[in-house]
Amino acid sequence: MEIQTEALGLSAVEVEQLITSPMEVDLLNGVAYLDEIRSQSIPGLSSIQLLFEPGTDLPRARQLVAERLVMAHSLPRVSTPPVLMQPKSSTGRVMMVRLSSSEMPLMDMSVLARWNIKPRLMGVPGVANVSIWGQREQQMQVQVDPAVLQARGVTLNQVMETTGNAVWVSPLTFLKASTPGTGGFLETENQRIGIQHVLPITTSSDLAKVSVEKVTGAPLTLGDVASVRENHQPLIGDAVLDEDPGLMLVVEKFPEANTMEITAALESALEDLKPGLSGIDVDSSVYRPASFIQSAVESLGIALFVSLALAALLLGMFFRSWRVALVGLLVLTVSTVAALLVLFALGVGLNVMVFSGLVLALVVVVGDLVTDLNGLQLYRSQEEIPGNGSTRAGNWS
Repeated sequence: MEIQTEALGLSAVEVEQLITSPMEVDLLNGVAYLDEIRSQSIPGLSSIQLLFEPGTDLPRARQLVAERLVMAHSLPRVSTPPVLMQPKSSTGRVMMVRLSSSEMPLMDMSVLARWNIKPRLMGVPGVANVSIWGQREQQMQVQVDPAVLQARGVTLNQVMETTGNAVWVSPLTFLKASTPGTGGFLETENQRIGIQHVLPITTSSDLAKVSVEKVTGAPLTLGDVASVRENHQPLIGDAVLDEDPGLMLVVEKFPEANTMEITAALESALEDLKPGLSGIDVDSSVYRPASFIQSAVESLGIALFVSLALAALLLGMFFRSWRVALVGLLVLTVSTVAALLVLFALGVGLNVMVFSGLVLALVVVVGDLVTDLNGLQLYRSQEEIPGNGSTRAGNWS
């Protein structure tokens, strides 16, 4: 299993010293059934892989690790909480959905994908994760210019405190807004009425009108010392679709989940969402392993039918009898169908190992068939030779 911790702004060395090493030593070391710990620290991200002893129950191991991660609050608060990633196989990517539009801005389409499309796809049974490539998170940003701040006599900390306290809740623990709901209450003769802050700030222009805290002299607003606008986060990468920017939804499944069933359920979910996606072009054929599986199954069925026919024809030519060919065709067909029905009843999918086992089993069936038909042919030959009746009767007796 893998644990990822995001820490934007930290270098690889800082991620290793402040996040990766403390988690390995203080939290994850000594977990039951743990065999090996591997880690990687890159700028802004810590990735820790836990390898367990063979035969370890995966849900039990995930529970033990999740219990250790509860104590992550004791680590330096320089990152987001660590996330225990969903179990996924190397072939877990089940579909890639392209979203493009000539009418809707990418930021609005990102909001729609984040709050409407992704939750619906995550609700499909068997889906482990849905990643949005090229996502542009809608943010109200206060973009400062050091020269303007110096000319106005305002520090960067004043701008940060003003902005953080003006919103409903702030992740900065040293601000008052880090503890929402501190409006207190009004006591009456019959009841106690709680007070909740209702902030009027809904747009960037509203935020620009907020007065800067701790200003000496004439009052200043955020719009006077900075540029307040709606924008998205700095992009690390992007999704380029036919030379045009867009979004790509990458859907991954749990191990041993049926690709065909998940694909059908995903396409049904996208079809249900289409009435609310006007102006957006949804293309689920960018990467669709189910298409390859369908083509492979059809080709495999044709190849299997041709192989059975050729095997029966060769048996008939070898024994110079159309009856032998018919018997061989019936035996091979019944054996193959029976094996497939047993696999279907047990819920076993058709993969390379199962197919190899079927081929080897058919080889054994063909060998037994040739032996039995050869014995039957010899018996018939002896029966046609005059004077062998007594010998034959003695042998059979």
